[in-house]
Amino acid sequence: MHVRRIEKAQRISKILDELYPETPIPLDHQDSYTLLVAVLLSAQSTDKKVNQITPALFARASSPQKMVTLEVAEIQEIIREIGLAPTKARNIHLMAQQLIDRHGGEVPCDIEALENLAGVGHKTASVVMVQSFGVPAFPVDTHIHRLASRWGLSKARNVVETEKNLKSLFPKEEWHRRHLQIIFFGREYCPARNHNLVNCPICSWAASKKRIKEES
Repeated sequence: MHVRRIEKAQRISKILDELYPETPIPLDHQDSYTLLVAVLLSAQSTDKKVNQITPALFARASSPQKMVTLEVAEIQEIIREIGLAPTKARNIHLMAQQLIDRHGGEVPCDIEALENLAGVGHKTASVVMVQSFGVPAFPVDTHIHRLASRWGLSKARNVVETEKNLKSLFPKEEWHRRHLQIIFFGREYCPARNHNLVNCPICSWAASKKRIKEES
């Protein structure tokens, strides 16, 4: 079964590489700190909305040293259109102080250190590690989790196990672009709802007949 999944992953990889030879990071940022903040803001929001909000935020505070000079209420006002704005504002302010106190105001190139920052979970830390520091990681959000299940690459019930499954199927040197390609593909071809699996470039052959019947 695992061999079949590897072969399926290889075929999916070819399709993704053809469709998305370039994989720009969808969140606008200038450095590792602004990327960290942008990814934190993207939880339960869209990249488009985050990109609309962050210019004003980064114009005021593009570094931890500048962010701590703002009141939490100021940060919240700037990001008010983002989901969970009150919590995210508190986390952004606290995270900036933690970076100053623990890491000299720099974003650490260490996934455990990142995960110990306010508001930073494993997925956010993984994005920063792979995109800012080039350290192999395969960030898995709910969208990638959904597609991995739909395509029969994973039967995991949570993103942690799905990440393990995908890391075993795709070569490490591909992880950095593969997670972005899957996100791009999901947005363009493979939505969560009202999706015709039969006409999908990947679902049409990768999804099981049972799943196609269930979602048709």
